[in-house]
Amino acid sequence: MLVITPIDMDHGWVELQQFRYVVAVAEDGNFTRAAARCFVVQSALSHQIKRLEDELGVKLFNRTSRRVELTAAGTAFLAAARTALNAAERAAVDAAAAAGHITGRLRVGVIPTVTAINVSASLQEFREAHPQIHVMLQAGGSDELEASITRGDLDVGFLGLPENRKPKGVSWRHLGSDPLVAVTSQEHRLANSREVKLCDLAQETFADFPGGTPARDESDHAFAAANIHREVAFESMATDLTVDLIRHNLAVALLPAGYVPRHPDLVSIPIADGPSRSEYVAWSRFNPSPATHAFLELINPSDLPENNHGQP
Repeated sequence: MLVITPIDMDHGWVELQQFRYVVAVAEDGNFTRAAARCFVVQSALSHQIKRLEDELGVKLFNRTSRRVELTAAGTAFLAAARTALNAAERAAVDAAAAAGHITGRLRVGVIPTVTAINVSASLQEFREAHPQIHVMLQAGGSDELEASITRGDLDVGFLGLPENRKPKGVSWRHLGSDPLVAVTSQEHRLANSREVKLCDLAQETFADFPGGTPARDESDHAFAAANIHREVAFESMATDLTVDLIRHNLAVALLPAGYVPRHPDLVSIPIADGPSRSEYVAWSRFNPSPATHAFLELINPSDLPENNHGQP
């Protein structure tokens, strides 16, 4: 448990709890909701923020009967408050780790089609070993997760990238590669094919990830290299929706071979000249937390390549 200690300033005392109150009001935009989030009565939260403003000599929030907004000074203070709270939390976590107790939180980002590792099974093993660690999960595209790790919003991410693209701005390990296959409904004209080429798919209607994402780049680069134009009529990051479109014979898609067995009612067809996708586990280059180290030790078997710091 973190003990909140005052921070001496020129004309008073600023407590970490006041920092938490400022962050809560800024994020919720409402004193009542912020008080409920912090498990205090609204009058106490309002009093502490007013006291803080008096001590700092600046106004942090503009208040009306309907809205609460940060002032310019409040915006600057918010960034510093978050930094201070993160540093205090990390200090408590590091102290506990030094005493042999790994605590805190682990923020994990996962792409929808990860296949190189069973994330749920890994988290089950991790929780059994470290039940006191709070795990937060976030689904998203590889570029989004990569950026979140770089900003410090995520601790670990599972990425899927084209084979010619390595993770950027993060530390990483390569987990494996998976060929993309053509996925169709059982009623599709190609459903009984043993193998196809990209040119066989040129006239098909495709469902794919949004343009510009690493997951989409895998397919776009392959068709461009083969000088083949294709129609992508449906774009979505939600693979369940993409699968349902395929199931209703509205489109075909290129998906990792290891992902398709999750949907046995669909047909997967190898592509002779098709692309592959590489998967990575990535984490921050800057001072990973004890929880991050513990998780990486669990999911990285000894035969994986050595840590690569992924120079941009």
